[in-house]
Amino acid sequence: MSDIERLIALDRAHIWHPYTQQATAPMPVPIASGRGAWLRGMDGRAYLDLIASWWVSIHGHAHPVIAQAIAEQAHTLEQVIFTGLTHEPAIRLAERLVQRLPKGLTRVFFSDDGSTAVEVAMKMACHYWRNSGQERGRFLVFEGAYHGDTVGAMSASRSSGFFEGYGRMLFEVDRVPFPATWEGDAAVEEKESQALAALDRYLEAGASGCAAMLVEPLIQGAGGMRMCRPGFLHAVAERLSRAGVLLIVDEVMTGFGRCGTLFACEKAGIVPDLICLSKGLTGGFLPMAVTVAREGIYEAFLGETFDRALAHGHSFTANALGCAAALASLSLFESENTLARIAAIESIHRERLGALQRGIVAPRVMGVVAAMELALSDRAYGSAFTPRLIRFFLDRGMIVRPLGSVLYLIPPYCITAEELHRGWDAIEEAVDHFVH
Repeated sequence: MSDIERLIALDRAHIWHPYTQQATAPMPVPIASGRGAWLRGMDGRAYLDLIASWWVSIHGHAHPVIAQAIAEQAHTLEQVIFTGLTHEPAIRLAERLVQRLPKGLTRVFFSDDGSTAVEVAMKMACHYWRNSGQERGRFLVFEGAYHGDTVGAMSASRSSGFFEGYGRMLFEVDRVPFPATWEGDAAVEEKESQALAALDRYLEAGASGCAAMLVEPLIQGAGGMRMCRPGFLHAVAERLSRAGVLLIVDEVMTGFGRCGTLFACEKAGIVPDLICLSKGLTGGFLPMAVTVAREGIYEAFLGETFDRALAHGHSFTANALGCAAALASLSLFESENTLARIAAIESIHRERLGALQRGIVAPRVMGVVAAMELALSDRAYGSAFTPRLIRFFLDRGMIVRPLGSVLYLIPPYCITAEELHRGWDAIEEAVDHFVH
């Protein structure tokens, strides 16, 4: 038995992989290293990472600037309890984030992943209203939303279809339609009008009991890379503000350049009451998240008694290594002119998707995200078709993870034009192979 075979056997004996049916899943591919847009298997084979490893490795793998920042920090301070103590990397990161976020978001609360950042925001919203003398326990979301895998986030994501097995654990949330659109969508204005009318009816009837609306701005990620127009999101934010309902923006996926601007809410011209960030925050090196609040929300928690304070935290809050990685990642947006790289990726996406006229429906592009639906009868997430499509790309040295029949690309920003065209060539081949 080879070393690779022994490792795979140990994986099968001991590891439980995420979002995987272990009884039917093929053997996982053992990865030895990564550099830039590429991963290298233990057998020496190279794989082009076209999804930034579950949307986290925004600058590519093993970026030397981030790796060096972590190494230097590790020799100074790796971790310290963040209750009653603080440290420079966390302070500097909070300052940098506030400088880069839309004006008005001023208070940074550290946590460990995107789902937890959403949980924190939901707790902040409910507790804010209690501290303000109101009991508001309802949350509003869009149909098809996905906000994470913890209980509150799952409750907000129930209509995504991922969590029906946990129904007894979840609480009810309210939902309004999401006007998903795509290139050449002639019905987009009618869909937006209907969605806004539904929101108006909800706010007229139940705004006094609603703590907040939770929104994935511009792109519903795990729900199928469904997109809406910036103007629609702006109209939603205006209505919520007039009705006195807090707006929580979940930028776990869309943050740090994905939509073409550093944050998606910039493209829509909105300033939420709370914003949730993770995934690309540390450039894919370490798990970390933040929930950033307006000053008025923070001030509502101040007082002489602990019952007004936010009771949330975890052992690795504001981990110094994660903060160092995040600071280095943010610096790369200036030193590598990252937003211009993102614009170049979007241009190639539009060129190639516009030329792909066969076998797909609902083509859409925003920033580095390109998505389409294959014209297949079986479109469900986890269908028998999905592993076949994953294997098709693996055989061609590419990492792609479709969402049912939704095929998408979210490459790292370091990908070259040649590498990206190579990915699109494989997509055209896949369409011909599976649809025709």
